[in-house]
Amino acid sequence: MQHSHPWRELARLACPDRLLASLRRHETGALSVDAVYRSFDRYVAGRLAGLPSLRAVYAYEDAALHTFEVAQARGLRRVYDLPIGHWRAAQRIFAEERDLQPQWACTLSGLGDSAAKLARKDQELALADVVMVPSGFVRATLEHQLITPASIHVVPFGAPPPLASAPVTPSHGPLRLLYVGSLGQRKGLAYALEAVAELGTQVSLTLIGRPTSAHCAPLNAALERHRWIPTLPHAQILEQMRQHDVLLLPSLFEGFALVIHEALSQGLPVIATANTGACESVHDGQEGFIVPIRSSRAIATCLQQLVDDRDRLAAMRRACLRRAAERSWLGYEQALAAVVAPLLAAEAPAQ
Repeated sequence: MQHSHPWRELARLACPDRLLASLRRHETGALSVDAVYRSFDRYVAGRLAGLPSLRAVYAYEDAALHTFEVAQARGLRRVYDLPIGHWRAAQRIFAEERDLQPQWACTLSGLGDSAAKLARKDQELALADVVMVPSGFVRATLEHQLITPASIHVVPFGAPPPLASAPVTPSHGPLRLLYVGSLGQRKGLAYALEAVAELGTQVSLTLIGRPTSAHCAPLNAALERHRWIPTLPHAQILEQMRQHDVLLLPSLFEGFALVIHEALSQGLPVIATANTGACESVHDGQEGFIVPIRSSRAIATCLQQLVDDRDRLAAMRRACLRRAAERSWLGYEQALAAVVAPLLAAEAPAQ
């Protein structure tokens, strides 16, 4: 049986642009993402009493607190899906970045999270029996907070079906670089732009995504300088991936960026940091490169290797398709079920 509670999210998506500023205001707006999550959480919590056969609940970060409280009172198992690293690790990195790249600080929206929102995240974690995370990076941020490692399970996300064969790699011309995601410094965008500038006419860059702030001068200059597409349907993003040579994703803080598996499925090598979760699927030097955060020099070095060696780039494309085939969504479902099944079979904890 399936129940839906789409109304607030539909209103958020349909809200006219002239009303966005107030109604979508971070956390407090009636149609903010946080308000959607809280509304959904209350709805699910209210439905639990009418579902007597339940054994467990599965809830997501920022939308779990009320559901878990009711579930705990009823003796239900509680599975928490945490798609990104622990908030304390994020706050530390963002605060460092604010000092290192002050012109980009306005794009770090995570620095605006209230104490109440952050406390809610900790309450949700404390109520969970099991925590599902998509990468070793997320797990490490939790272990650093002394959250019991035995309760944390790494299940990487799946990939779309890979292409039958890799796109043709041009033997000459600028290396065609692609960035897909929100345009802000959480994604390490300043460092990608520095690397691109270092290689000059040897590369070209396409940016797909919306700015997280309209007031970032270096970002606005970059959008004028490079090819920029604010948004595209998913199928057209995959098409863009087939038309490019490398995906850049030097994020400072993620969980597991789905765009990595999407790129691999289209035969697009990836240059990413370990903080993106890329280590789950990208072997350094095979399907792309893993670089340190905040290192435009490392990004530029990897790009130069591919500019100079197109045969290696072609081999990487083929390796991407093989890796994507190993990371199917069916495999994700099976791994998820393998974690949850023993939890459902175990005797419910005493209240």
